[in-house]
Amino acid sequence: MAAVDFTDQCTVVTGASSGIGAAFARELARRGSDVVLVARRLERLEALAEELREAHGVRATPIALDLSLPGAGRALAADLTGRGIPVTGLVNNAGFGTDNLFHTEDAAALSDEITVDVANLVDLTRAFIGPLRTSGNGILVNVASMAAYSPTPGMAVYGACKAFVLSFTESLWYESRGTGLRVLSLAPGLTRTEFFDDLTGGTYKGNYQTPEQVVRTALRALDRGRRPSVQSGRRNAMVGRLPRLVTRRRAVILSGAMSARSGAGGTGVAHAPSPA
Repeated sequence: MAAVDFTDQCTVVTGASSGIGAAFARELARRGSDVVLVARRLERLEALAEELREAHGVRATPIALDLSLPGAGRALAADLTGRGIPVTGLVNNAGFGTDNLFHTEDAAALSDEITVDVANLVDLTRAFIGPLRTSGNGILVNVASMAAYSPTPGMAVYGACKAFVLSFTESLWYESRGTGLRVLSLAPGLTRTEFFDDLTGGTYKGNYQTPEQVVRTALRALDRGRRPSVQSGRRNAMVGRLPRLVTRRRAVILSGAMSARSGAGGTGVAHAPSPA
């Protein structure tokens, strides 16, 4: 399969104000795609948009949007239609996580987490899936997490949300075969972003990738066009296979032990930069 040709394309990137989202925007613009940059922090988006215009001559449109509000995907699609901006690609990167024991979590924060990580990811995907399928060369990337591959004690809601993203996206990969749309679930592990910088209980222990490394993994998988999902990094790819080799009970126990060693679980709330 030929590599994706991003010229004459326009890609929406959510959570584009920093981290993996900003890295996606920079690399897509470098490859020739116009970009729509979506997050809450408009000043950051405007600065990034100006950078991309000057560096790559693409059209970069910053849009401030709170993805914790219901129906954000449909609202964004209507906004872009009104501006006359056709969309051929979507990177659903926005999300945040909580890392306390479930019974201690704030109920409102959990509701927002599910809205951002699941409900509006689905709403965004549904709002744009039609033009993505008819473009003939579009992309859909939904950013999951290594937490998607097994239950995650200490991050129960976050892990469940990302498990949904993985399953949902792999189903869309199958449904989109033959349309020209390339669909991918991307699972980063520990990555140098504000998601981990903002932990109130301390830094997670482990080997961190850069956002640029994660994005390279995703675009390489899209260019090859064969896989419905990919983990970023060889170690993460090995970890992702482990739950298949043990019982569900054992997988939960191992995941809980790994979370405890890394600093997860009951250490505070981690807010990713993406919706901010």
